[in-house]
Amino acid sequence: MSNVLSKILGFFTGEGFKRYLKSLKYSLYMILHPFDGSWDLIHEKRGTMAAAHTIVILSLLTNIWDMRFSNFMVNNTRWSEVNILMRLLSILVPLFIWVLSNWCLTTLFDGKGRFGDIYMATAYSFTPYVLIGIPMIIVSNVVTKEEGVFYTYFNIFALIWCVFLILCAMMMIHDYGLGGGLLSTIASVAGMAVIMFIILLFFSLISDAVAYFVSIYKEITMRIS
Repeated sequence: MSNVLSKILGFFTGEGFKRYLKSLKYSLYMILHPFDGSWDLIHEKRGTMAAAHTIVILSLLTNIWDMRFSNFMVNNTRWSEVNILMRLLSILVPLFIWVLSNWCLTTLFDGKGRFGDIYMATAYSFTPYVLIGIPMIIVSNVVTKEEGVFYTYFNIFALIWCVFLILCAMMMIHDYGLGGGLLSTIASVAGMAVIMFIILLFFSLISDAVAYFVSIYKEITMRIS
């Protein structure tokens, strides 16, 4: 136990924590300099997995806080009906499938990025959602119904910014041009649909197989009895 505590304290007081803070702060540079920032993020090792995880967690929290604390005039979600686990999975599962799809397709088409690189760059690209989303939650509680339209506009702007950053990141990571970056992104989205279809088909077959064996078991027990 003492060794674990000493390692934790060593992280927060040593170079590891300083590098973590520096890599987290780098997300602010990346969103303003998407091409150079994305290149240095991976190739110059300016990013860290710890910072990427932090941004993903903050994005999840922002989404939950938005549903819980945004004014009812701009958010019709009923908090009592929200399943937090399913909400988190509805973000994390598509994120994983996106990274998997992009990695699989770009591997076939001479992409340079690794699985971890794609995840890290995608996570860093969520930064505008956090930076804009949290202030908008606060603003939504002090604006009128007519002014609430700005809440929607800013959130849409944040999502567009995130998508643009992801596109730039994929171009820099895989060393693609604009055409290759667009094509790989569109193909990755299509690949996500294929992967989700395969997953649903797999679970459907498993469900049918289980139901079949259960029916056989019931028939056998009825005949024996």
